[in-house]
Parts: sequence; structure tokens; C-alpha cells
Amino acid sequence: MSPTAAARRIGAGARNPENWVALLKFGIVGGSGYVINLAVFALALKVFGLHHILAAIVAFLVAVSNNFHWNRIWTFSSDGRIGPQAVRFLTVSVGGLVINLVLLVVLVGAGMTELPAQAIAVACAVPFNFAANKLWTFE
Repeated sequence: MSPTAAARRIGAGARNPENWVALLKFGIVGGSGYVINLAVFALALKVFGLHHILAAIVAFLVAVSNNFHWNRIWTFSSDGRIGPQAVRFLTVSVGGLVINLVLLVVLVGAGMTELPAQAIAVACAVPFNFAANKLWTFE
């Protein structure tokens, strides 16, 4: 899909009330994933002594599993084939992880402590994740 077509589709979608309900559900699922991500990140960092980048990747893997399950059955109520959706969801999530890791490195490099930096970095990836999952993963 071209960037222009995607922009038109997003604009049309913003006028559909069902999409706002999906965004709210996505936020709730994301909130649970956010808590899981930060808890696993803190555990990996503080208890297991992992470097903050490795801790972020471990936290991502645990949270993405939770988020795929709940977004598939509740947010987007998808009955599509699970395999292709899982691959798409993981692809989108890896894109979100790249955004997360870049921001995490920048924030930690600027002197912020790891946990607050991770909290901000994860939150900044949300708009990308919702749009890509709505338009591609669970279309």
C-alpha cells in the first residue's frame, strides 16, 4: 500500500466510531503489555543483571505474546488464520521495538535512568503499532 493510500485509509478510519472503540481496546491491551514489559524489564535488569538492551528485548518477547493473544481475540475480534497474523503482528512489533530501542538508547545516553527511559520509549511506539496492526495485521 502506498503512503498516500495509507494516509487516505487512516483519515477515513478516523471518522468511524468503531475504530475509536478498537483504539480504546488496543490501549487497554497495550496497558497490560506495558505493565508486563516494565515488570519483566525491571526483573531482567535488577534480578538477572542483564544489560538494558537485552532486558528490553526479553521484556518485548514476553509482552508481545500477551498483546497478540488479546488483540487477536478481543481488540480486533479476528477469525483470520493465526499463522499469517502472528507473523504480521511480530513484524509490526519488531518495528515498534526498533522505535523503542532507538529512543531507549537516546534517553539513557542523555542521562535518564533505564526504567523511566523504557517507559517513555515503549509509549512512543504505540501510534505506529496501532495503525500498522489495524491496517495490515488484522485487516
